[in-house]
Amino acid sequence: MKIVTDCAADMSAEELEQLGVTAAPLFINFPEGEINATEISADDFYNRLEAMRPAIPTTAQPSAGIFAELYRKLAEKDKDIFSIHISSGLSGTINSAHDGGGQVAPSANVNFWDTLTLSGGERFQVMAAALAIKAGWAMDAVQERLKKIRENTEVIYTLDTLEYLARGGRIGRVKALAGALLNLKPVIRVDSDGKYSTVGNGRTLSKSMAMIADNMREKYGNTPVWVTVLHGRFAEKADVLSAEFKEKLNIAKLEVARISPVLGVHTGPGIVGAAIVPMDLMSDLAG
Repeated sequence: MKIVTDCAADMSAEELEQLGVTAAPLFINFPEGEINATEISADDFYNRLEAMRPAIPTTAQPSAGIFAELYRKLAEKDKDIFSIHISSGLSGTINSAHDGGGQVAPSANVNFWDTLTLSGGERFQVMAAALAIKAGWAMDAVQERLKKIRENTEVIYTLDTLEYLARGGRIGRVKALAGALLNLKPVIRVDSDGKYSTVGNGRTLSKSMAMIADNMREKYGNTPVWVTVLHGRFAEKADVLSAEFKEKLNIAKLEVARISPVLGVHTGPGIVGAAIVPMDLMSDLAG
């Protein structure tokens, strides 16, 4: 069985190759033209983003045709395909995948999975699926594990500024303006319906990062967890948040990674947060 995901899963090229996963591209539309989000480095992207202010680029999901082409190519080697994607509550990507799958049936048998999350949370589900399939798990067992991971994973972050969310239409302008005037640093999570909600607001980034760690301590207690700290261009804050987690959580594994430029369009470089999953849902697969 072949696995397809999208670049919002924040998986490196090396990781995709190692797991045998194909990532569909998402796109960033700059004034001078559209680029594949996987073909620009994070730093080059943020340089361009900041140079555009006050304008921002837009993003676009893969077309049904792109998915159909991917599925046709993969079906030459294996007719069975599992397509795992960013939350339907945040993107229409999985709808394009469904339409693409319809174009190639019955030459390809495509199953679809809505992760109801993004970034590191999506990555955990893609990794689990790839490892479980390599280990010979049946599809119903794979999906049952993904359901448990989906229900027990947190994706949570804070922002240095609400400017990018406001300009991209991802947050009410009045709310954004009020937050900006008060210099609030919101703590935002992905809910069980795959959409964003606000956990709280800190007056400083330090307070918001402490709020994230406290919130995760309340959720996970002493459960061993795998933590992926994620940031745009905020490495120093990623180190601070990592230290908060080390103090307050039972860390089984901790790593630091960059979020995809296609997600950074809506947050700007000043984003720091994490994806967290109980280690027992991954350890029998990841070792």
